Amino acid sequence: MTAYIIQPTSYIMIILLLGANLGDRTTILQRAVDLIVERVGSIVKQSGLYETAPWGVADQPAYLNQVLVVETVLTPEAVLNQTQVIEQELGRVRLEKWGARVIDIDILYYNQLILQTPRLIIPHPYLHQRRFTLVPLAEIAPTFVHPVLKKTTLELLEECEDKGEVIFFNSPKTSPFG
Repeated sequence: MTAYIIQPTSYIMIILLLGANLGDRTTILQRAVDLIVERVGSIVKQSGLYETAPWGVADQPAYLNQVLVVETVLTPEAVLNQTQVIEQELGRVRLEKWGARVIDIDILYYNQLILQTPRLIIPHPYLHQRRFTLVPLAEIAPTFVHPVLKKTTLELLEECEDKGEVIFFNSPKTSPFG
């Protein structure tokens, strides 16, 4: 008897933002990356890590943020489910909106999809207002066009009114691009 493996016919490019400001931030982000590869898809591009000022609630430690471009076969809802399970496994407890957290994984884009459900809005509704999102995004996807605002990442960054500090921290240990 011959076994056949059915290969997906098409992959979707998604862009995720990871953030952590509690515990061993670099180890937590690396563990999140590993779990994303196991459960969501292959990483196509990976930004460096950026230390960033908190946004929304100022009285908390600085974050480390990173942006990933991931190739997946999952639906948007399945990506959300998987990323929320990863957050929970890594110790995320949702107490306060924009408060301190062990890990946060946001879906920024799902190809050029525009989606609004009670659980999920794509593109991420605040991405164009946040330097901590736009700076690492500009590193790996500077010409990606926001499907609603019709502007590139670099244009969004140039227009962003957020003045929060975003400092290059280091390159990822396992970057597929050296």
